[in-house]
Amino acid sequence: MITCFDIGGSAIKSAVAHSPSDIRPLTRTPTPLDDFDAFAAALGAQLAAAPLEARSAMALSITGVVDPETGLITCANIPCIDGRSLAADLEARLGGRVVIANDADCFALAEAMVGAGRGHRIVFGAILGTGVGGGLVIDGRIVSGAGGYAGEWGHGPIVASAAGSPPAEIPRFACGCGLAGCLDTVGGARGMERLHRHLHGAERSSADIVEAWLQGGSAAARTIDCYVDLVSGPLALTVNIVGAGIVPVGGGLGRVPRLVARIDELVRGRILRRTDRHLVVPSVSKVEPGLIGAALLGLEPDPAGSSPAPA
Repeated sequence: MITCFDIGGSAIKSAVAHSPSDIRPLTRTPTPLDDFDAFAAALGAQLAAAPLEARSAMALSITGVVDPETGLITCANIPCIDGRSLAADLEARLGGRVVIANDADCFALAEAMVGAGRGHRIVFGAILGTGVGGGLVIDGRIVSGAGGYAGEWGHGPIVASAAGSPPAEIPRFACGCGLAGCLDTVGGARGMERLHRHLHGAERSSADIVEAWLQGGSAAARTIDCYVDLVSGPLALTVNIVGAGIVPVGGGLGRVPRLVARIDELVRGRILRRTDRHLVVPSVSKVEPGLIGAALLGLEPDPAGSSPAPA
């Protein structure tokens, strides 16, 4: 039994994990962003609400990347923990063992072990949320990569210069990572909105664009046509590189089955392997996938075995 946390830029959610299939929510509190003492105290307060036997180990799913060699975290969304040896610092403050993984990695682990990826050796979890993220799990273990970076298919100057039928010119939008032309600039919810603005000169939310498309709107259909074209190429390349047997999709856009089905159709037509089975599928984790992934990490009986696999 452990206490697990799902930590984002707006909230810290906690739960007690009796097993990967028995996760009982505890509390939710705003995330302190600029004061590490307050951040540690917020976790401590939630830990104190857990049964005594669940307080000796903590597992964190967190926005940000932990370098597996140095233990240092890079986390722009929560400045007070950026650059810290977070696991060591929390162990010193709160006691007990602390394991940490990126939230996208935890999502991928949850889907691989108890979600849509069950029975597959290689699972690539794709997140189409506000932006584009992902995680890679092989043989039940997270692949963290050098510096903690793996599964980041949203970054790199790879966006096509034209998309849709007939082709529309796509600019190389500047990305928050410092590059230009990254999939993250057009592949998430904000990217879909940017794409719609470029194509039609109109401001619409991603939710409105998707709803209009589902209702047969022509402008929205044009945006979605370009969107799935832009997303499916990089995702097909990712599948070819890692050999994924299945790609569960999470995030807000991942909850639109018809959109995921369109991406799946295009991806299967662009990969080297030919298959009639669905490859890109909606995620199925019912509880918060970050909490499930953290629980899976923390419940690993061998502490060394719970560390992410090297690149």
